[in-house]
Amino acid sequence: MTLSEAAQQAGVAAGTLRRWARLGLIPRLDGSDWSPAAVAQARLVARMRDRGHSLAEIAQAAADGRLAFGLLEELFPADPRRRSLAQAARAAGVDPPLARRLLRGFGIGPLSGGTVTEDDIALLRHAAAALRAGFPLDALVQLTRVYGQAMASVADAEVRLFHLHVHEPLMRSGATGVEIAEQIDELSRRVLPLVAPVLESLHQRHLRFFAEQDAISLIEAEADTGDVDLGRVRVAIAFADLTGYTRMTEEQGEDAAVDAVERFVAAIEATLPEDARVVKTIGDEAMIIGSDAASLAAWAVVFRRGRRPEPRIAVHAGAALYRDGDWFGRDVNIASRVAGRAAGGQVLVTRAVVDAATGGELEFRRIGELALKGVRGPTEVFAAGSREGG
Repeated sequence: MTLSEAAQQAGVAAGTLRRWARLGLIPRLDGSDWSPAAVAQARLVARMRDRGHSLAEIAQAAADGRLAFGLLEELFPADPRRRSLAQAARAAGVDPPLARRLLRGFGIGPLSGGTVTEDDIALLRHAAAALRAGFPLDALVQLTRVYGQAMASVADAEVRLFHLHVHEPLMRSGATGVEIAEQIDELSRRVLPLVAPVLESLHQRHLRFFAEQDAISLIEAEADTGDVDLGRVRVAIAFADLTGYTRMTEEQGEDAAVDAVERFVAAIEATLPEDARVVKTIGDEAMIIGSDAASLAAWAVVFRRGRRPEPRIAVHAGAALYRDGDWFGRDVNIASRVAGRAAGGQVLVTRAVVDAATGGELEFRRIGELALKGVRGPTEVFAAGSREGG
């Protein structure tokens, strides 16, 4: 592209762009054309200037190879064409408020000036096609948020891990900024094409698994579900966390504490019943959702044995509201609050779990009725163990 076109896309004056190239802040180019990589680097420099960094600081960063990611723009160049939100909505066959809602769900939203890209319009067309096929609007909006959040997490992990394990070692090797950029570019060209087929394969595999689990849960569900509102699902809920995590951080350092949490979560995922999964982790705590309260309680009793640091686990059963890939509601709060009352190495369960596990291999010792913060009325709580005394 020409200098004026490059400057327009970078959002700076043509003279500024030329000066930055002279100073080595963006790639020097032969001839009059400017590459997408140069424009991407210019946008990065402009952002750094807006944040108060001096040209000398930016020049040093470029020389050290810290700005090498700008050259990746050539691997996934952005379409420079823009349309207004109204034009995009019309092209996709949806109304502008819904278009805005869907784009925000995907986590992208309109650009500055309220414009959207051709890629954004393609996303809107896919969403509109799903609606025409009969997919419910509320479910679609939730799904866009789940997709947006999940893919943002994937992309964030890709960039951070690439930086820690590829970019940082290259900078420490003493390579020049240009050499670093070239090596990152070469590796990215080899690896990035592998991402899409991996994600597609994993998505299909997990989709098949959860479809099977949903069918099983429907068969095993109680016949009387009239007291469960639409959007709520009967589930077993567990919270598990490590005791002494804060002390471990102080005594052994953050790296050791984080490693302990990663091993803890990995051990949970490797041992859970087939119908249960880790929904999310919050610090040293894991939230687990399953369909069978008895099996989840039995898992908790076995899991906590002999582990250091000792985990504390709470299991509850009830109706939870599913929204945007997460679970909410009173019964989720109960499970979380009960977990906060457990001691290290202890498994606490509620009356709902005791009733579900009656006649099994577990035994329950009644602790009493607890007043839990944010939960109306007392909650009957029991300590769970195996009949063999474990």
